[in-house]
Amino acid sequence: MAQSPFLRIGTRGSALALAQAHLVRRLLAAAHGVAEDDIAVQVIKTTGDAILDRPLSEAGGKGLFTREIEEQLIDGRIDLAVHSSKDMPTVLPEGLGLVCFLKREDVRDGFIGRASATIAGLPKGAVVGSSSLRRQAQIRRERPDLQVVTFRGNVQTRLAKLNAGDVAGTMLAMAGLNRLGIAHEVTEIVAADRFLPAVGQGAIGIETRLDDTRTRDLLAPLDHRPTALALAAERAFLAVLDGSCRTPIAGLAGLDGETLSFTGEILRPDGSESHVAARSGGASDAVALGRDAGAELKGRAGAGFFGPA
Repeated sequence: MAQSPFLRIGTRGSALALAQAHLVRRLLAAAHGVAEDDIAVQVIKTTGDAILDRPLSEAGGKGLFTREIEEQLIDGRIDLAVHSSKDMPTVLPEGLGLVCFLKREDVRDGFIGRASATIAGLPKGAVVGSSSLRRQAQIRRERPDLQVVTFRGNVQTRLAKLNAGDVAGTMLAMAGLNRLGIAHEVTEIVAADRFLPAVGQGAIGIETRLDDTRTRDLLAPLDHRPTALALAAERAFLAVLDGSCRTPIAGLAGLDGETLSFTGEILRPDGSESHVAARSGGASDAVALGRDAGAELKGRAGAGFFGPA
């Protein structure tokens, strides 16, 4: 009889998703003295991967990238799932949880331009593509004269469209470009205080069954406490705002010693208005800090701020 794998990892099939899953496999193998080949990586096609003709906000939001993977977690076909944390809904299926976060990568956005190396240098009326409503709103705030269009597909697909002249420039997460080894494509790295990143950007989150103590114990050596605390604050902020792919929301937390600082932002989709809230406090108060900032912005902006759902 064939021996069962030491662990079974579930992942989407894009080059970036696979790079992240294999990173987790390498770390697990090293932490527990097993061969990488003893840890299975299972590719699971998600609804979100199949929808390329319209924004995800029109098709159902972030859960489209996780649903099929989580079904296999629940029924025991895989032991853990590797995700880009920014793709994760704030409410997970009952019995599942994000129990481990790897050390965070670069949180910034990178602009890849063809008509200009920088956003500021783009010709008036130039077309910029982005799949993110947050980035779209931030670009419009900075350059209201630009045409900003929805730009779906994996990293390689978007770069191919850019090189074909479909758009004059696009923006992608530096973390993903670094993990794929193609950060050299970036023509302008955008500071995080200029374009506040998406909640969870740059952080790989690992989801498993909450009652699976074996897998949780095996993941424990990989968990990076400062990243986990930052994500606790950011996801609490997002949860208060009922954040999804329909709303331009940004948030970033960081840990300095035992002091956690958080900044959150909400924007109108057209970039015409934005509100920022900042909090700082003890690391143990991470969730409360995020929630408090979210409540402030929710009250300040009012129910109609984001437009129709």
